[in-house]
Amino acid sequence: MEMESGERTYPIWLLFDPRHPVRHDIWTPILDEVQDKVYRETHRRVDTSKILIRNAISNSLLVPNTLNWWAEEVVSEIGVFREIALEYNPKILITFGAFAFEFIRRVYKTKPKKGPKHWGTAILGDEFRKSIETFDINTTNRIPLLRRVITSGNYIEAHNYFCRNAGENYFNYVGVNIAERIIENKDDLDIWIK
Repeated sequence: MEMESGERTYPIWLLFDPRHPVRHDIWTPILDEVQDKVYRETHRRVDTSKILIRNAISNSLLVPNTLNWWAEEVVSEIGVFREIALEYNPKILITFGAFAFEFIRRVYKTKPKKGPKHWGTAILGDEFRKSIETFDINTTNRIPLLRRVITSGNYIEAHNYFCRNAGENYFNYVGVNIAERIIENKDDLDIWIK
């Protein structure tokens, strides 16, 4: 996967851990749920051709696995991404996995700093719910998602931990929640197929 594709001016951004560019495995089923819900309620479709898709960092070998070891190159890329995010101010910034979420927390200087190992499935699910509950179209909404679900041997368990509801379908759960925020703010988002 290239470092970046799509348009920086587009209100929806996706940020991946470069070790796991699982865009089609995890994003496509979520996007299907978003498009279905949005279309049924608004008779519009999100123009996905412009979504900014980016790796958090350029070199996957630099992804840290602890709180204290964040190489200078990673710190530098946090600074570069901070400048880009502040310039373009995306409205929906979706991260995939623990590293991408912690990377974005550091971009936006969210304290306390955590190591990627802190962000387990249940905690990312809690952060997802918090981001949905506090969604504000006037700021960048940072929405954490899992980086993998299908390939995990704990498929059902991951769904249950993240969604906090036994038997809930992860893709439907996150897709519908994101779609509801899009629908609520449909007049303030220039994201529609014309």
